[in-house]
Parts: sequence; C-alpha cells; structure tokens
Amino acid sequence: MVLVLLNWIFLGSTLFGLGFFCMRLVRRWTSYWICDLGSIVAMGIVLATVYAQVWSLFGGVGILADGVLWVFCVAVLCASRKELAEWIKTKKKASPMWSGVVLITVCLWAYCTSRGYMHYDSDLYHAQSIRWIEEYGIVKGLGNIHVRFAYNSSFFALSALYSMPWLFGQSMHCVNGFMALLLCLETLKIGKAWKQKRLMLSDYARIAALYYLTLIYGEITAPASDYASMCTIFYLVIKWLSQIEENNFEKSVQDLDKDADITPYVLLCVGGVFAVSLKLTAGLILLLVLKPAYRLLQKKQWKEIVCYLFVGSAVIAPWLIRNVLLSGYLLYPFPALDLFDVDWKIPAATAALDAAEIKTWGRGLNDASLVTLPIWQWFPTWFRTILSTSQKLLILADLLCLVIGGISILHKRNKERIDVVLVWITIAVSFLFWLFSAPLLRYGYAYVLLLLTITAGSVLEYVAKWWSFTGKVICILLVVAGSVKLLSLGKYIIGSSTQAYYSRQKDYGRYEMNQFTVEGISFYYPQSGDRVGYDVFPAVPRKIEITLRREGLKEGFRY
Repeated sequence: MVLVLLNWIFLGSTLFGLGFFCMRLVRRWTSYWICDLGSIVAMGIVLATVYAQVWSLFGGVGILADGVLWVFCVAVLCASRKELAEWIKTKKKASPMWSGVVLITVCLWAYCTSRGYMHYDSDLYHAQSIRWIEEYGIVKGLGNIHVRFAYNSSFFALSALYSMPWLFGQSMHCVNGFMALLLCLETLKIGKAWKQKRLMLSDYARIAALYYLTLIYGEITAPASDYASMCTIFYLVIKWLSQIEENNFEKSVQDLDKDADITPYVLLCVGGVFAVSLKLTAGLILLLVLKPAYRLLQKKQWKEIVCYLFVGSAVIAPWLIRNVLLSGYLLYPFPALDLFDVDWKIPAATAALDAAEIKTWGRGLNDASLVTLPIWQWFPTWFRTILSTSQKLLILADLLCLVIGGISILHKRNKERIDVVLVWITIAVSFLFWLFSAPLLRYGYAYVLLLLTITAGSVLEYVAKWWSFTGKVICILLVVAGSVKLLSLGKYIIGSSTQAYYSRQKDYGRYEMNQFTVEGISFYYPQSGDRVGYDVFPAVPRKIEITLRREGLKEGFRY
C-alpha cells in the first residue's frame, strides 16, 4: 500500500504537469480556462498515454522514459509559475470535511489497489504485454507468438510507463486504481445535490459510476484494460452532461449558435478518441462528436476544424501504428481491413478465428463455429447461464429503457433537448453494439448502467413536476443502497486485512515453467494451465513453433 501511494505521487505529479501543459495550450489557442483539477489530470492521462506509445516505437519504456517525463513536467511547471499561481488563486480553499473525504478516498483506493483478485487474463497475457513494452517497446509481429499480444490497448503502454520496476523492485500495476480514484472523486460531487435540492442528469450518471466502482474495488489491482475503458466512458459522459447543465444547453438545433464555448466538448471528444485506443469497442462514444462538428461547420471555423482533427489524429496515430507493427493490420482482429503487405502479418484465418472466439466467449458459447448464430438463438442461453440475477434485472431494465427512450425522443419536449438526446442515443447505440457483438459484462458495464440511470433520470425529471417528493424518495433509496455497499466494503476490508500488502503491492502470479530454445534464445511455457505471469520472460501459454524475423528478439517474429 505504501508503494502504491509512492507510485501515485509520481504518477499524479507528472499527470498534473502534462495536464497543465495541455491547459496552457488550450487557453492560448481558445481562451478557454480549465480550472477543474480532475479535468487537468484527465488531460494528463491522455498525453501520458500518447507519450508512452510514441516512446515504445523507438525502445523500451523504462527508466529513461520516466526520467525524461519528470524533467519535462518540472520544466513546464517552472516555466508556468505565473499561470500556476493564477490557477491556485482560482481554487477555493477546500473545507476540512471535503479534505477529509478526499484523504479517506485516496487511502481506500490505495488499499484496494494494493491487494485483491488478479484477473486471469493479467497472468495470461497482460503482464507479459507490459513486460515486452518495458524491455523492447514495440516488437514487429509479436502477435505471432501469442495472438493476444496483438490486442493492442494503449493502456498497456501507459501501465509500462508507470510500472517502474527499476525503482520499486517489482512491476507496479497501479494505473487502474488511480483512474478509479479519479472517477470516484468525480462521483462524490453528487453531494452538491443536497444544496440544489434536486438530482441533475449528470448525478444519475454519477450514481451509475459509483455502483460500477463498488463492483470492481476487489479486482482493481489487475492491469486489465476493461476497467480503464469503462472508467473513461463514465468520466466522459458525466463531464459531458455536467457541461450541458452548467451552460443550460436545453436549446433547439436552431439556437445552437448561441451556446457557450464549444471547446470543452471538443476536448471531451478527444477523450473519446483516447477511449477507442483503450478498447476498440468504445468507438461508438465518438457519436458525441456530432455536436461540436455541427457547431464548427455551421460557423465555418475551418482553422479550428483542422486543428482539432490534428489533435485527434495525434492521439490515435501511435495506437494505429502499434497495431500494424504488432499484427500487420490497422485494426486487429479485423482481417478484412488488410492494407499492409508485411512479412510479420498474422494469417487472416488466424485473425478471423480470433475475432469469432471473442464474440462466442462473450455470448457464452465457447465454440467459434457458432459465431453466425442469430441473436434469438444464442441470447436465451446467454441470458440464462451467463448472467447473475442482478445482471438479468439490469439487462431487462435496459431493454425497457430502449423502448421508453425511443418513444420519448419523439416527444415534442425532447426536440428542445437535443444535447441530452444525443447523449442518450450514443449510450443506447453503444449498448446495442455491445449486446450484438461480445456481451461480456466487463466489456460493457458502462453502457448497461448509464442507459438505465440516464433514462430513469430523464423520466424522473419529467415526473417530478407533479410528484413533488420524488427527490426525497430517491435520496432515501440511495442512502439505503449506499449503506449496503458500505457494509459490503467493510466486510471486504476486514476479510483482506490479514494480507501482507501494507508496504508492497500484490505481485503477479508465479508458475512452474518449462523451457525451450529458438536460435539460442530461451522461451518459457507453464507446466500446467496457460498462465505465465510477469517474472519469467519471454513466456508463452504453450510450447509453439516460433520463427524469428532476424537475429534477436527486437527484430520480431513472423508466422
């Protein structure tokens, strides 16, 4: 736990430095002033991820990458002394109660990040993927020795940047915990509803995010990209709705030219591009780009359009380049998008089989040959065997929300709330895409929960006009639900308190390994099962035929 906090000090300070650098650029370009600390740190996460990916194109992401990053952030803050002082003045001194809440929240998530369940896939390939990035950066055709190494999430590069085994004596995996902490602090802003005496639509999104956090605190130690992706989606939707509420954006399409600055929405769309690099299935969140695109095209702001397109391309380009280098495809596993003739390309048949397996595993079929089954054949089995009782209730509620939301969009009142409708449509389409493709809950919890709470919030906003005690009822239900969740958290803390992770963080698993040699290079595989962990490197789930492209691991592999 102590090492987690120390890791977070370096992580948080560098993310703030990078975010402050972005804030200065945004202010000078658009005159838009970003004051929220969480937003600054979130921008830092995006820039740090881009930095780690770019660095990986040229070498291992290790001590040198960390050193350059630290020097850059210190230089930025030193050169920005005036802006930093001005920013600090804009921040009101936090109340002792809020400071205490923040301190408790930080300690709580540091505790959860230090221990818990290590995701099966983390010892299967997450740890080795991060190790490859630490040691070599990008390796051409790495997916040829294990197709899951071609699952190129930008989160692994970010994790490698902050793993810092050279300092802590083990590869740290604290980024998911930090992102959960950032989201948790954002959800706690729901407390302002007490003063407002009402719940805003963004508060309903916060309720969804808070519920999600209560599901993952026992496994947030694992460096799985699913958690980072879902936390990012929650954060973007909450911020988007908050921005609508702050600017009172309940206007018709004809009045959009009278809206406040479009810059925050553009920045959130850049965050959506970042979400795509975390998990390709998050791509439909980019439907939100319709709002700023309409505004910019309507006003013919060509210079701004070019600038924002450049920023979005800069965020996604390193990820796309890494895709090509790892697998030979621009997007993996989509062999139909075959644009490059390279010698390290994963065979199209292998990529197609991999894509089919992802879908069938998500549907609970475990047989890639069943991938073509229509939804009415696999859905009953998935619903009956894969989902728990609470999850079944969530899915049924979401299907009802699709009907309610679809009908309400046609209502005259909602034609004047085009911004909220756009958010609902984005979440609904994302939910349907998840449901029809690979409906594993951890891939789509954000869509499942947000669709329910945003629809419910919209309905309750309407009902509250004639049902005056709606807010009180909701508050009572939230207090009851919160008490149950706090009790569950208390049981988890007590149950895990005997684990000796108060100084260090729980490490990856260790397994008995066998060894084989390819052109003088030793490779390892487990004696039983398919998990390999982090320490033994390079390791693969099973003994396979490996062909080097040239001499040495850095030159990569071919089929």
